[in-house]
Amino acid sequence: MGDMTEQLLGLEARVWAALAAGDATTDAALLSDDFLGVYPTGFAGRDDHAAALVDGPTVAEYSLHDARSLVVTADDALLAYRAEYRRTRDADPETMYVTSLWSRRDGVWRNTFSQDTPAGPAVV
Repeated sequence: MGDMTEQLLGLEARVWAALAAGDATTDAALLSDDFLGVYPTGFAGRDDHAAALVDGPTVAEYSLHDARSLVVTADDALLAYRAEYRRTRDADPETMYVTSLWSRRDGVWRNTFSQDTPAGPAVV
């Protein structure tokens, strides 16, 4: 895994940690003001993303795998990975593929775009 992939994965893991802790403040701080999320349920902005944590954590446990990155510009990089998670400890495990665009603005990396794609059945 390259340095950029490791750096972005570390940032992405902080977003997941905020989801697992129910920490809306940290979640919002990692996203840009103009953040756009594309999810199976529709579009979401930064405030929508953080608001989901008002009633507490949205994820009980998670692990991130198969990360890869693509440098777009000196200040923009794309991270793609597979996430395995449970919404609650008793819930069935779920898997999705995530693509996130991280942009460095005023020297700070912020998540500007994220798209989640639920994993389908394996093709043999």
